[in-house]
Amino acid sequence: MQKLKMLTGFRPTGKLHLGHLHGNIMNMIEHQHEYNNFFFLVDWHALSTEYQNPKDIKKNLLDCLIDLIALGVDPEKTHLYRQSDIPEIPELTLYFSMITPLSWLERCPTYKEQINQLQSKDLSTLGFLSYPVLMAADILVVNADVVPVGEDQLPHLEITREISRRFNHLYGNFFKEPQAMLSQSRRVLGTDGRKMSKSYGNAIFLTDDRDTIRKKIRMMITDPQRVRLKDPGHPEVCNIFDLYKIYKKEKIKDIEQRCRKAQIGCTSCKDELADIIYGNLEGFQYRRAELEKDIKKIYQILDRGRTEVRDIASKTIKDVREKIGID
Repeated sequence: MQKLKMLTGFRPTGKLHLGHLHGNIMNMIEHQHEYNNFFFLVDWHALSTEYQNPKDIKKNLLDCLIDLIALGVDPEKTHLYRQSDIPEIPELTLYFSMITPLSWLERCPTYKEQINQLQSKDLSTLGFLSYPVLMAADILVVNADVVPVGEDQLPHLEITREISRRFNHLYGNFFKEPQAMLSQSRRVLGTDGRKMSKSYGNAIFLTDDRDTIRKKIRMMITDPQRVRLKDPGHPEVCNIFDLYKIYKKEKIKDIEQRCRKAQIGCTSCKDELADIIYGNLEGFQYRRAELEKDIKKIYQILDRGRTEVRDIASKTIKDVREKIGID
């Protein structure tokens, strides 16, 4: 029986952080043996917000690939590739742009949120507005069945499904409607209580050492009603407790009771969590350092991925041209 295709992409705009790890990378790694996998680095997407300062994109891309392999993505079971190595993607984006109403893009909540949150950048560009159209081409150029996403990416995926439906309605059935694979952790909060993001300056990075993680965790807001050590805590309003749900899910009831009964102070609770997070990342950091010593191997993986995916993408474009009637 032929395996379903699973696809996901990563923006090489800087170091990976806990939001990436628990948003969809762990989901991806856990299920990689069940699917035909397509994992790629979205350097064109990175340009949508970093077009004024693109010089670090290539280095970030290589760092991201090293991170993914060190975390457990298996290059022997996965097509690992760079978005800009697949010229069929922008061609498909062009065809989709012809049939995508502007209203679909303008109503996207992620678009509105980032416009508000990233006011230091000029995002009044066609490239940023049409981000979901490019994303649809990324997914449908290989006709993926499943896309691991965080909760915030669901509106983008729904636009992909709408574009697929509209193309099929206009030109005959061809594209699938990819399904979301939601991570259990979904939205990971940063040190300021917002969604964790490098752009917001609130991220805990996978390469952070123990002291850095401890400093960042100590900055996090806990329970504003807990003034003294003996005051009972309210874990339901505490950002630290949300991270404990990820790292100590099996002991979450015990952690909750210790907080409610004031058996542990907020600072001690934060330091305990910091040690848990660092311990979880220590093995990854060692494997990453070993991979950095063999950059030639990383380029070979990208070359192989480009060849494999272009074979599939070129067939898709040929069929799309025939469907539209311009071939």
